[in-house]
Amino acid sequence: MTKTLFFLSMLASSLAFAQEDLLKDIDTIKTNTEISQPAFKALQIVTGQSTKLPAKNEWYIVVAHRFGDVSKGFKDFFGLDDASTKLGVIYGVTDGLSLNLSRETNQKTFEGGAKYKLLKQSESFPVDIVGYNVLAVNTDLSKDNYPDLQFGDRLSYLTQALISRRFNDKLSLQLTPSYVHKNLYEPSIENKDQFLTGLGGRYKVSKRISINAEYFVNFDNHSFYKNPLSLGMDIETGGHVFQLLFTNSQLNSDIGYLTNATGNWGKGHIFFGFNLYRVF
Repeated sequence: MTKTLFFLSMLASSLAFAQEDLLKDIDTIKTNTEISQPAFKALQIVTGQSTKLPAKNEWYIVVAHRFGDVSKGFKDFFGLDDASTKLGVIYGVTDGLSLNLSRETNQKTFEGGAKYKLLKQSESFPVDIVGYNVLAVNTDLSKDNYPDLQFGDRLSYLTQALISRRFNDKLSLQLTPSYVHKNLYEPSIENKDQFLTGLGGRYKVSKRISINAEYFVNFDNHSFYKNPLSLGMDIETGGHVFQLLFTNSQLNSDIGYLTNATGNWGKGHIFFGFNLYRVF
């Protein structure tokens, strides 16, 4: 397992620095003239959402991959043969409101969401508070398996409060209380209503690179699914933010990531992946 992680870490580092060299001359990120800088540079900490929002009229294109279980070894090329892909777009309606739409291959899930700023960190207020809501549609469900399936059964919902603090130029932390509701669920392994709390953070190690981590505790699981734990690295490369990561959840939709993690870090059942954001 140690050799597997070492191999993937070396591969990830090579990809990251190659990406930075290719794109270092196309620095199109808008300068933030406000005194208080955002707690996070990317819209996600690892897979979970951060308190960062797009600026007004900004468009983001999102491409995210989660490969297979790295513990399967060379036979499946350390999981690279088995990828789940998410494609999405995000639009900044105002500086304090963004809308997003995405589709993930795993479970053929469409998600639409809204992120909106409620309070901003300042000298008189200690944290950023951002709301985040998602509606998901699982189009993979079949009437062959569920004869009485209705459209409403395909729906699930997420509500989050994103509460972050930028302590200094290097360190930011975020607390993320979350609520998930699923119209169709398996009572023996999960609940219809699930409450979670996440803790995530970012530590900047160089001008363009930070190390990120996040962990969510699900208070309503039945121990079949695991609490999602992820480690990642942000690389700022001009108009891109490139995130490399290891996680115990192959799903990268918001609701799927939080409630359907199956990997076990202790047994080496983890998934390598990346998020790529392009801003226009």
